Amino acid sequence: MSSSTALQSFSLENDILSVPPQDEIWKFDAEYNRKINREAPWAKDPHYFKLCKISAVALIKMVIHARSGVPHEIMGLMQGKVMGTTLVIMDSFALPVQGTETRVNAANEANEYMVEYIQGSEKAQRQENAIGWYHSHPGYGCWLSGIDVNTQMNNQKFQDPSSPLWCIDPNRTISAGKVDIGAFRTYPENYTPPNVAASEYQSIPLNKIEDFGAYANQYYQIDVEIFKSSLDDELLGLLWNKYWVNTLSQSPLISNKAYAVSQLADLHQKLSKAQTAVGGTRASAPILKGTDHKGKEKEEKKREDNQLAKSVKDGTKIAVEAQHGLISQIIKDVVFSMRPHTGSAAPTAPLTSVLDTSMNVDA
Repeated sequence: MSSSTALQSFSLENDILSVPPQDEIWKFDAEYNRKINREAPWAKDPHYFKLCKISAVALIKMVIHARSGVPHEIMGLMQGKVMGTTLVIMDSFALPVQGTETRVNAANEANEYMVEYIQGSEKAQRQENAIGWYHSHPGYGCWLSGIDVNTQMNNQKFQDPSSPLWCIDPNRTISAGKVDIGAFRTYPENYTPPNVAASEYQSIPLNKIEDFGAYANQYYQIDVEIFKSSLDDELLGLLWNKYWVNTLSQSPLISNKAYAVSQLADLHQKLSKAQTAVGGTRASAPILKGTDHKGKEKEEKKREDNQLAKSVKDGTKIAVEAQHGLISQIIKDVVFSMRPHTGSAAPTAPLTSVLDTSMNVDA
């Protein structure tokens, strides 16, 4: 195991695409940029943007920034451009904001820093515009809270295309190994999206579920692709070394201890709530003929099963992440604490047996 091997694994895990340096994605067309900003087709179609492409360098900078702020939220800005219905993120930079465990507050200092950074970029021939912002949700997933929705609505109303809003969960990124990130756009006010599709299930803490459900239909998620060129490899390698050392020197089970404890506490609350719902079920009094008694029973049973099924998914997720953390720690111990062996026994035999056992449990 080495830094370069880990970087290759990270690239595969996050589906990072290699794009030739000659590709048009690296070129900034000033005339096209003025034209599409003048026409503003996104103002006529709430679903105009279909894809977000982000540079691997920008992504690593965002992950490092988000991880440095735990347990507090952080905030940053991104630079990029519009290419048809695709938003391309070329770079990202942190903003000096005051963060708490539930929100970030951007004061005048952050606004002044943002203006100076953009002006400095122009002098350095970086012509990309400020095109969206990002912030972190440490431990509670990638979705938009009520504050996020209101902030993004105002940005899209007065500064479009200052989109999208990116959300990253540094705790889940460390636990899962894959970057937990999402890109979002909000709908215009008084707009009802047609045929709202059910989003992929994700574990939301019980104290956040109400906020999640109240605003779930006021925004949509955009597909994300990560890209890099061969010219990015050196810069990406330098950033990766910092990310790699910080990740390697700590066990996810230790660095994410508070997150793991909060997950277990949240699972306990959800199971207690489901148990109360099941225990509170009573045999109902006889119903007059013609009433839909069976339909109500099925609806209640479905609701109870749904709560239990979600709790099972959350429990499985916690167990898998704990197993991965143990496997990671064992590998690090074998690689970095290995002593010279004089016998004929293979030094990796204990590791192999442990990994086999863990994989059997995981399966």
